[in-house]
Amino acid sequence: MSRTALRICPLCEATCGLTLTVEGTRVTGARGDRDDVFSQGFVCPKGASFGAVDADPDRLRAPLVRRDGVLRETGWEAAFDAVAAGLRPVVERYGPQSVGVVLGNPTVHTMAGALYPPVLLSALGIRNLFTASTLDQMPKHVSSGLLFGDANAIPVPDLDRTDHLLLIGANPLESNGSLCTAPDFPGRLKALKARGGTLTVVDPRRTRTARLADRHIAPRPGTDALLLAAMAHVLFDEDLADLGDLAPHVQGVAELRTALAGFTPEAVAAACDVDASLVRTLARELAAAPTAAVYGRIGSCTVPHGTLASWLVDVLNILTGNLDRPGGALFPQAATARTPRPAGPGRGFALGRWRSRVSGHPEAKGELPLAALAEEIDTATGEGTPLRAVIAFAANPVLSAPDGDRLAKALDSLDFMVAVDPYLNETSRHAHVVLPPPPPAQTPHHDFAFNTLAVRNQVRYTRPAVPLEPGRMAETEIMARLVLAATGRHGADPSAVDAMVIEQSLEAAVGEPHSPVHGRDPGELAAMLTGLDGPERRLDLMLRLGPYGDGFGARPDGLTLEKLLAHPHGIDLGPLRPRLPQPLKTRSGKVELLPGPIADDLPRLRAALAERPTGFVLVGRRHLRSNNSWMHNIPALTGGTNRCTLHIHPEDAARLGVRDGAPVRVKGAGGEVTAPAEVTGTVRQGVVSLPHGWGHDRPGTRLTHAAADPGVNVNQLLDGSLLDPLSGTAVLNGVPVELAPLPPTQP
Repeated sequence: MSRTALRICPLCEATCGLTLTVEGTRVTGARGDRDDVFSQGFVCPKGASFGAVDADPDRLRAPLVRRDGVLRETGWEAAFDAVAAGLRPVVERYGPQSVGVVLGNPTVHTMAGALYPPVLLSALGIRNLFTASTLDQMPKHVSSGLLFGDANAIPVPDLDRTDHLLLIGANPLESNGSLCTAPDFPGRLKALKARGGTLTVVDPRRTRTARLADRHIAPRPGTDALLLAAMAHVLFDEDLADLGDLAPHVQGVAELRTALAGFTPEAVAAACDVDASLVRTLARELAAAPTAAVYGRIGSCTVPHGTLASWLVDVLNILTGNLDRPGGALFPQAATARTPRPAGPGRGFALGRWRSRVSGHPEAKGELPLAALAEEIDTATGEGTPLRAVIAFAANPVLSAPDGDRLAKALDSLDFMVAVDPYLNETSRHAHVVLPPPPPAQTPHHDFAFNTLAVRNQVRYTRPAVPLEPGRMAETEIMARLVLAATGRHGADPSAVDAMVIEQSLEAAVGEPHSPVHGRDPGELAAMLTGLDGPERRLDLMLRLGPYGDGFGARPDGLTLEKLLAHPHGIDLGPLRPRLPQPLKTRSGKVELLPGPIADDLPRLRAALAERPTGFVLVGRRHLRSNNSWMHNIPALTGGTNRCTLHIHPEDAARLGVRDGAPVRVKGAGGEVTAPAEVTGTVRQGVVSLPHGWGHDRPGTRLTHAAADPGVNVNQLLDGSLLDPLSGTAVLNGVPVELAPLPPTQP
């Protein structure tokens, strides 16, 4: 007998609701949940393939422990004994700063990934944190921190109500959206056009999103900040800047006008390869629209001026009065966000509170550049101790970070490495212990991070669709046990970790004057929490203390876990609403339009006005049926357009003598790769494109399908030296490369 079960899809940022068909304990089908309050039945190929992802035969089913140089299956108790025996001596001998923690992209898609790594970092006092953020969105966190005082206060475009949308370096028809959680992003863009709105896309590639646009501009890669600065200059120069209701909440307008004086459309035209008249048109159209939103993503983040580009996106939203208003860009309010505090000055946001040991990279949002992980392990020079142990959570930096060859060797030199990962992949193969979480159908799901970026306020939670298989361990328990083993409490009850967090959270809440539980007894409040286990009790706590919560009885109609469970398709909390000045945590209590670090970095942008690349530059690309390196082992999600080919313009191909399908050697500062050419007019001349997340040809992995068509690791072309200095984000786009056609491979 088959049955159905609900599950929020964890395979991309759209967080669509799914209806799973389950036979016994096996997921045999997946379709969109038509009653889901957010996604309303939308599903993409990844979600439709949920069952295949869940049942991938290469998923690890038991822990692995390295013995005599070989990873062998073992039981859970033996695995955690090995973690404690390998990790604690490193901490005790060299101190906690000899340990690095690496968080991969999938951690943000699981409850365990949100709840437990912060506990580990705090308990050990670790400063060596490396995440996928510095290969992706860190510039947006930094610019938001500097503008608004909170690195997580990221305004998102109000897709369903805007009249004019300007996308920079974003391809949501392939990515499903990012830093903008929006099920059916393509449908929302089509609805924008159907209601008479305008879609403008700025991208060096003619992507599927660009083909949908009313206007597509293809600038030279890496020049987004120059283009945006020139648009802001036009708003000032032609008296089009109008902050409207924002004006009382913003400081630094006059200073910004002076700082951007040199970035005229005529000054940036040659560097961007965009006519000055077109730049002026873009600015005028933005100012004239009844409502408008500017949205930039990975293409504008992973470039030399990524933080400046991210800052200028919001500068344009502010100067046109579109920040924090319907139809513009607004701040979402998640149900599990902290209790809103009264508006007023905050602590602000600081960069460089500490620096990396070898190259002195400043931290950003508590993180160091992932591109610096290898040197922090393999380089003895510098103050302090090199990293001797690494804890990796669903991370594959050997493929996702620059110079994977060097990183692979560095990981092999560690005293100890533990990986929480469902696969033996290009990174986890170096671990001494691998702890595999269960498939997604066997785990609960709530989107802590993505609801803070959602285009509509809502809350959803799904319990596991099928029970844990015998021999499996819940991911939350795996991580709780890992916290205990790392902190010298190996063997303690893992529920103690959740109990500790609940106790500390309630003690803090009752001490905050603006909290709904101020002055109450923490023990009494803890007894009111519901849930089947510690993670659910923590979710209940966050819901009760959140902006829509019941405040532990103070607001009887408010949210609790029990109320959420009674609404299996979720609870709609309404459209995004203006929230300023409450989200601001700057020291001034206002939007600080020209923060010091930004002003100090503008001379570097001015110098870019004279830059003219003479050879080829490389950009990445995404595929609808994959998410970085995750899904190349799923037959249903590979093939077709999801291939690792080198996109090259027909005229460039003809000039070099490159034929479609023929091998081309691509050489960069970090190495070289060979990929088949795909001659296409979707890239502009002088630009070539390789997708991110391929290169599944390393020995020692268990990725059968991916290894059969491995592709090449585009990040091996990088040596890790090119970073956006403010955010530490690796420059992955606009990178100079050399091309050389090769003779066709003999059959």
